[in-house]
Amino acid sequence: MRSGSKDERYSFITVVLVCFSLSVFVFPIPVYAAGEIVAWGLNNEGQCNVPEPNTGFTAVAAGYRHSLGLKVDGSIVAWGTNAHGECDVPSPNTGFTAIATNGSSIYGGHCLGLKSDGSIVAWGLNNEGQCNVPEPNTGFTAVAAGSFHSVGLKTDGSIVGWGANWYGQCDVPSPNTGFVAISAGANHSLGLKADGSIVAWGLNHYGQCDVPPPNTGFTAIAAGGDAPYLTSQGHSLGLKQDGSIVGWGKNRDGQLNVPEPNTGFIAIATGFYHSLGLKQDGSIVAWGSNSDVPSPNTGFIAIAAGDRHSLGLKGCLYNLAGDLNDDCKVDFRDFAIMADNWLIDCNTDPSNPVCVPK
Repeated sequence: MRSGSKDERYSFITVVLVCFSLSVFVFPIPVYAAGEIVAWGLNNEGQCNVPEPNTGFTAVAAGYRHSLGLKVDGSIVAWGTNAHGECDVPSPNTGFTAIATNGSSIYGGHCLGLKSDGSIVAWGLNNEGQCNVPEPNTGFTAVAAGSFHSVGLKTDGSIVGWGANWYGQCDVPSPNTGFVAISAGANHSLGLKADGSIVAWGLNHYGQCDVPPPNTGFTAIAAGGDAPYLTSQGHSLGLKQDGSIVGWGKNRDGQLNVPEPNTGFIAIATGFYHSLGLKQDGSIVAWGSNSDVPSPNTGFIAIAAGDRHSLGLKGCLYNLAGDLNDDCKVDFRDFAIMADNWLIDCNTDPSNPVCVPK
């Protein structure tokens, strides 16, 4: 009698596992992409060749002929030109929450990674000290990289700049407080205030620091630009609360000419000679040099613009219950994660490292 009950129990488990396998492998759940990166434009250094597995990405950054992707596990993937180690992410490659990169079209580039403990890790070209994060290297909430300079936003709303300061791109205007976002171009920097105004400083050869009035109602900023010397181009974009984009600075390639209808945008990005805007419907609009977006132009959740290439991050079509590793599937990998954390109760043990608030 007991033997029969045991056999019935094992038979039931077998049926469940077989049905689960069929649901995963025979009838796959429909998705757009599993945190997948789409890359297009100039690819002479492999900057558009996203390494496999192209899945599980949460953020993207594009520089001079190299690219970065941030994974859900907090690691960074880098690809493209590596002339100055810009693709050599320092160990331990874990615990990252944000990424930034840029570079000049002459020397190469550098990269920044923000850690969950508020510290910044920098690597790549360091000829002007752009990788020498000032002490105390703590309390940062955002990072941005220019051609030869870097900026970091602190939890107290102040901005720290380091690296090349030929045009004052590291000299944050007073009062250095109340900032909520930052961006860095070739030789200028932008800071967004909590009141929706933009502060700009550094090289202003083409008016890239002259924010058009009314300087209010902005929710996001992006600074672009080319080579690091007086001949450099520079342009800036600001996203308004009403979903429109405002541009100023150099416009040789039409990088300021936002296509109509100029509405419904939720994110912006600037390259050397082109600009990108992400729409509420998940489509990308591009203008300036290199304005073609690959099809299907849908399902995007983040954008980045580099020298002459662009990156778009696609998200899941569905928010699946049980998808523990954000790969847009519920499979045995999710069950493995569940098994590893089977006895953990975040309600009684909130300090456990695996208990991350949503």
